[in-house]
Amino acid sequence: MTGFTYGRRALLCVLLILLAADSATAQETRTVPSNVMAGVLADLTTAQAHADGDHRDITVVEYFDYNCPVCRGLEPELRKLLAADPKVHLVRKDWPIFGDGSLYAAYASFAARRQGRYQAAHDALISSSGDLDTKADVLAVLKAAGFDAAKIDSDVMHHAKEYAGDTARVRREAQALGLHGTPGLIVGNQLVAGGKIDSARLQRLIASLRSHS
Repeated sequence: MTGFTYGRRALLCVLLILLAADSATAQETRTVPSNVMAGVLADLTTAQAHADGDHRDITVVEYFDYNCPVCRGLEPELRKLLAADPKVHLVRKDWPIFGDGSLYAAYASFAARRQGRYQAAHDALISSSGDLDTKADVLAVLKAAGFDAAKIDSDVMHHAKEYAGDTARVRREAQALGLHGTPGLIVGNQLVAGGKIDSARLQRLIASLRSHS
């Protein structure tokens, strides 16, 4: 799927969202089965669970691709949500579906995580105004954000097998959830299917979940 123009990519995202909305019934959300939800959260570390346990009561899981225009548009809405509600825990799941550039971007973000700089890499990649169709595209964005491009690429090459396993696991999760494209969001145990997703809608859903807990 390499070589997509941004316009074609945006159109494909819209088509995938329409397909997801049509197949997920008319409801805006649907409950994720407990066994599937357990798999989604299985890769959270003990340290994360301990740190979040005292004050965070709702987990939001995002399945995204750095080349997905809708994901890029969703990013500021998620930031608004986190700023408005410190009790929300956001878990990002890299699901690269737009070709080799997307896959390399995901791997590069994993490499940045090893440096303790995941958020900086994520912010740079998700905020990119251009396509990330090649390794060179990804590294140029990260270099502009202050990363050592050679170090990132070396890490990706060294840990490629591990990172491939990580993205394969996320792909299996997405399939189990019945997702047809990015973005996909789970709020608590509710899968948000199709339609415009903004911080206000997410806050309403979270308030509803809390009122019924």
